[in-house]
Amino acid sequence: MKQLLILSMFASSVFASKFDIDTYSTSIDFAQVTHVLATQESTGNWCFATSVRHNDQGWQHYADRWEVLDLEGNLLGYRSLGHPHDNEQPFIRSRCKIEIPLDISKVIVRAKCNKHGFGGKPFIVTLKAI
Repeated sequence: MKQLLILSMFASSVFASKFDIDTYSTSIDFAQVTHVLATQESTGNWCFATSVRHNDQGWQHYADRWEVLDLEGNLLGYRSLGHPHDNEQPFIRSRCKIEIPLDISKVIVRAKCNKHGFGGKPFIVTLKAI
């Protein structure tokens, strides 16, 4: 019975993890992407300068990642945020060399915190290729 319960919980979490762009919180207890500058490199890869706002409260509660997804919710790239930014809000961190397939013209950038996970408003970015 215990194995069935564990399998059931696993299956539920797998099916429940579908990306939903319409359900979010605007509270800064959730990490919020406030601005994104996406630029294409000469190699064809992309750089994302992402501004994040969050109610960082030291190591117990801070924004720890932002990521780039296609419109289906598939992960294309991410930036880990290695420490709290209590006195630097909002803050900008960049990541380059993110490969975006040529047929994708819009992506979603979202951020998370180490306490609540994802839940802030997703930011939609229209890519302007060079």
